[in-house]
Amino acid sequence: MNASSVLVFCLILLSLSGTQGIPLSRTVRCFCIKIDDRPIKHRAIGKLEIIPASQSCPRVEIIATMKRTEEKRCLNPESEAIKSLVKSVSKKRSKRAP
Repeated sequence: MNASSVLVFCLILLSLSGTQGIPLSRTVRCFCIKIDDRPIKHRAIGKLEIIPASQSCPRVEIIATMKRTEEKRCLNPESEAIKSLVKSVSKKRSKRAP
């Protein structure tokens, strides 16, 4: 092998490793497709997840897992009822923290 073919081979390897972190798809991937606006009782929630906006999803998502049915419901983060629910859950968690 001559020097020019080795150089071309190295350049090809370097260009392939540089594209490794580029996503193949630029589609938006959010967990919540449908947002539920119905009121929800605090006692019925087993788990409350708050997923902040990111590069893959431009909106904040709030996912509640119900105690009895294990059903996951996407809640509207703009709703006043949901805002107060999140605030009350945050207060309870901060009281439990040592």
